[in-house]
Amino acid sequence: MPKPRKRLSGAAGPDNKGPVGKRTKAKNPAGALAAMGNSSPEKTSASKNGGKNLSSYWLMKSEPESRLEKGVDVKFSIEDLKAEPKQTACWDGVRNYQARNFLRAMKLEQEAFFYHSNCKEPGIAGLVKVDVQFVRMMKRYITLAELKTHYQAHKTTGGPLKDMALFTRQRLSVQPLTPEEFYFILSLEEKEPS
Repeated sequence: MPKPRKRLSGAAGPDNKGPVGKRTKAKNPAGALAAMGNSSPEKTSASKNGGKNLSSYWLMKSEPESRLEKGVDVKFSIEDLKAEPKQTACWDGVRNYQARNFLRAMKLEQEAFFYHSNCKEPGIAGLVKVDVQFVRMMKRYITLAELKTHYQAHKTTGGPLKDMALFTRQRLSVQPLTPEEFYFILSLEEKEPS
């Protein structure tokens, strides 16, 4: 989730400050998404070939409810993204080194799920394109509980969510997804919740 912090080297200019000192998200040029560094990507479900050509699909977590961190509100929901100029925002403040490396590995136009975390009912709220540009809301909110039900079933049957990072590497705010995971989750929005 975007959190206030010093920008990564190579990232676009200084942070923009909005009203009352709150951060606003600024467009991040393609050059800011550098090649992936030492992140041990082989431990995630979406990594193939030792981290080369890592993933074309992602899951990005953000907090939709207000929470102060060092005096700055880190709230950023999919509705906040929709309200941004050109519905595009810079994704900054990622502190975990592996999540940062995944962020750097992303390419423009790759798709990601926008996941609301640290809230009453966590789940996937929408679809975005990296560099984080709003694409659309999900047809329905896909809850963590629903995803977990599928994950647990897939662990025993070998289904597409069997190794999903959302459950095997829960702390990562930026996670790669395999095409199978991405399209399975996308298919869930057409179905009634289980």
